[in-house]
Amino acid sequence: MNTKQVWISYSEDLKRFINSKIKDHTIADDILQDTFIKIHTKLHTLKDTTKLKAWCFAVARNSILDYWKSKNSTFNIADLHTETQVGKTTSEVQENSHTEEDCLKQILKNLPIKYRKPLFLSDIKGLKQQEVADQLHQSLSTTKSQIQRARKLIAQGFIDCCGFVLNKKGNLVGEIQEKADCKICN
Repeated sequence: MNTKQVWISYSEDLKRFINSKIKDHTIADDILQDTFIKIHTKLHTLKDTTKLKAWCFAVARNSILDYWKSKNSTFNIADLHTETQVGKTTSEVQENSHTEEDCLKQILKNLPIKYRKPLFLSDIKGLKQQEVADQLHQSLSTTKSQIQRARKLIAQGFIDCCGFVLNKKGNLVGEIQEKADCKICN
């Protein structure tokens, strides 16, 4: 299953879940976007596709937790648990960890909106580039350029952030640094 299929299958359920925890719809939409960025970057790590929905909700819970932590607000963590099996709850709160998602989130925040918006519509929502161009009221060539530029800026962000390098095939290689050593997240 790819990100577009996950979006089609679960975005409305995830949006309702996030809206039940975050009453500001604009912030809830941002958290939904953050959730799908995480899903997009980690979908390949899911071994058991029968647990996809529960995994997506765990990602959403963690995105909500990240939001509340950034606001230094008090909240009841138990409210974020969902029933996954009869009598069992899960919570995947990870303290003080530094992941690719953290770096990607910061890199995306630093992207100019003219690149971020077409990239989100294309790569996260799964729209065809012509549909993105139509929605943004611009030419297809402009849209393609903006998406390509956004992808290059993301790659450069990982290079700047954690010292990744491009291998001979043009793929990013490296490992996420500790948060204290990360130039973008710290």
